[in-house]
Amino acid sequence: MGRLSVSLCGIPLDNPVIPASGTFGYGYEFAELYDINILGTFSFKGTTKESRFGNPTPRIAECTAGMINAVGLQNPGVERVISEELPRLRSCFHKPVMANVSGFSVADYAYTCERLDAEPQVGWLEVNVSCPNVHGGGMSFGTDPKAAAEVTRAVKKVTKKPVIVKLSPNVTDIVSIARACEDAGADGVSLINTLLGMRIDLKTRRPVIANTMGGFSGPAIFPVALRMVYQVSKAVGIPVVGMGGVSSAEDVIEMLLAGATAVEVGAANLVDPWACRDIVSALPRTMDKYRINTLEEIIGGAHSWQKT
Repeated sequence: MGRLSVSLCGIPLDNPVIPASGTFGYGYEFAELYDINILGTFSFKGTTKESRFGNPTPRIAECTAGMINAVGLQNPGVERVISEELPRLRSCFHKPVMANVSGFSVADYAYTCERLDAEPQVGWLEVNVSCPNVHGGGMSFGTDPKAAAEVTRAVKKVTKKPVIVKLSPNVTDIVSIARACEDAGADGVSLINTLLGMRIDLKTRRPVIANTMGGFSGPAIFPVALRMVYQVSKAVGIPVVGMGGVSSAEDVIEMLLAGATAVEVGAANLVDPWACRDIVSALPRTMDKYRINTLEEIIGGAHSWQKT
């Protein structure tokens, strides 16, 4: 393995940089800009059993050091993803890809995961129980340990590939939910999804976003994400994929020190479509700066620190 290599749930990655679901489409859009095979992998757009138009507009609100979005899981549905999107993806990306799955019932999650599990290029199933932008599903499963465990068990019964459960930060105790997912058979967890936020237009005195509230992401949430990754990775024995405000090679290294095995990059892709390419490129010299030989050796490195 190379200096940048890591292993996620037994599948090797050339590096730990993973564009996050909802910020990278199905890959081929970004492949027009650069060779996306330099990435560790990527998590493609959140997929549901049926097609979804998403939430009404406006869906985006700007914030200091971040943004709020309420896209609402717009996607063509799992059958069209399999028949149309994955063949196009295969033409430009030649590594295992992470399939992000959302649902509105336990049966929805199980059906969609079972269909995607059969696809050869899908390496991992990232089960999103934490989307704050939809009603009647998504985050409602991720705020209760029993509900998150129920989804996890249902998906594990119908799949053979690694299942990574994506957790919500909009909870009092994210560690208990991570442990519940691990106990239910999850092969890994990813965190954090967006924080729930809103903006109000001072001229109209109404919420900026039609959905009223949405997911707050961007550099402002990085310290919260890092803290949760640190807490969860100390509490579970399965890999953690860290995300939330990551926008530089330094952020990636910090996430690994906190206990992440791999790192997803989200909002930065929407600001700069070359963000992940540049982070991968900057990792070797950033490692040299901090006298890091390999990334594998620093995973969880901050856990051994003891105050004297």
